[in-house]
Amino acid sequence: MQPAQAKQTAVPQPGFARALSMRDGVAIVVGTVIGSGIFLVPGAIAMQLNSLWMVLLVWVVGGILSLFGALSLAELAAAWPGAGGLYVYLRQAYGRPIGFLYGWALLTMIQTGTIATLAAAFSLYLGKLLALTPLWAKFSGVACIAVLTLINILGVRSGKLVQNTIAICKVGGIALMVLLLFWRGHLSQLQSSLTAPFAGMTGTTTGTMTGSMTGTSPLLVSLGVALIAVLWAYEGWHMVSFTAAEFSNPMRDLPRSLLIGTSAIALIYLVCNLAYYAVLSTSALQATDRAAATAVSAAYGTGAIVAISLLILVSILGATNGAVLTGPRVYYAMGKDGVFLPQLAKLHPRFRTPVLALAVQGVWASVLTLLGNFQQLFTYVIFTAWIFYALTVAAVIVLRVKNPNVPRPYRVPFYPWLPLAFIAAAIGITLSTIMANPRNAAIGVGLILVGLPVYFIFSKLLSNRNESHSA
Repeated sequence: MQPAQAKQTAVPQPGFARALSMRDGVAIVVGTVIGSGIFLVPGAIAMQLNSLWMVLLVWVVGGILSLFGALSLAELAAAWPGAGGLYVYLRQAYGRPIGFLYGWALLTMIQTGTIATLAAAFSLYLGKLLALTPLWAKFSGVACIAVLTLINILGVRSGKLVQNTIAICKVGGIALMVLLLFWRGHLSQLQSSLTAPFAGMTGTTTGTMTGSMTGTSPLLVSLGVALIAVLWAYEGWHMVSFTAAEFSNPMRDLPRSLLIGTSAIALIYLVCNLAYYAVLSTSALQATDRAAATAVSAAYGTGAIVAISLLILVSILGATNGAVLTGPRVYYAMGKDGVFLPQLAKLHPRFRTPVLALAVQGVWASVLTLLGNFQQLFTYVIFTAWIFYALTVAAVIVLRVKNPNVPRPYRVPFYPWLPLAFIAAAIGITLSTIMANPRNAAIGVGLILVGLPVYFIFSKLLSNRNESHSA
């Protein structure tokens, strides 16, 4: 008689904690998008455009394009409210290889490079307050990544608490800065900026309405260059979609988070620009790459720069935490689909977070921070994000044809014109980058396409393993 064998009972895997509300989603959008851009890029935009009207126009256009993307994403998020966001939508529309390429790019450079860039900026501004040595500056950047990774490992509730707190402090700090600048600003300063010639400046001060002058860029070129800088400041509005599986009511709250968060950011950016121009002339803004610090210093003296540095530090922390929180949900979805390491799809039984995915992201982002020479690779790759944005918004159209019967609690307005407008803009940004730097663009695309053999290798290995287990 053979000994009785104990029955093997499969232990059910824990699911994500449904702990996010619309308020949390808005905090993720606002906290992730508003990093250092609004404090730094207005000077670069002033270099391209003399007139405040034109400056406000590119910020509005950037906000509208981001809102178009958010409205399109909202339809996909409501129809497929699972962890992974853009990866899930790309997989549904075009198949697993395209989805994998996006996730691969996110893990190897886009998301981790963003985190490393923010960590480097954090150490830079911390160094202005504490006079850190280069070694300690590197350590502070890595420590920032490590602490935020640990917080998010301990649960989405701890991650959202940090995100909400920082978002409130950030928006409150920006509101205080704006009020103080308007208090010391002058209406005449705003009026002179509004009545300046439209064309931008790259060298001389002369200009005309058409922008055809020696030493300056044509108006359309100047608008294009300024718009790219603006869109960099809006970067990250899509990341909240990665956390769809953790919303208590994703079909309702995720679309609202995207719409409210993106609209709030556009309003904040417009008001900040008006505050800068109330204090500084266009020429003063053109001469600085630190618009907020220069404006506050002009209004209240150099001692106030410490307050701005603290505000930027808080802002960078919020953006970093948002990136740390959201990215691992994509790697989780890839592991769950069987196209990448299956261990990434395991959730901690107590914290209900993808611990290994968070750890892998944190380690690689820390390595990039320590290397310090990743910025060039990051520059090569980051433009490819707009290729994926175009494909994702196009997925709204593709999936309406491919899966017409899938319930869509939210539908993008003005279909298909609104998605088509975003797609056209995204293609324009991508093509302008390719034409401006064809070599760098080719390297960036090549780095992303390295993911294809990785995809096929993992697919083969995991397929063989599943066959051996079933045998």
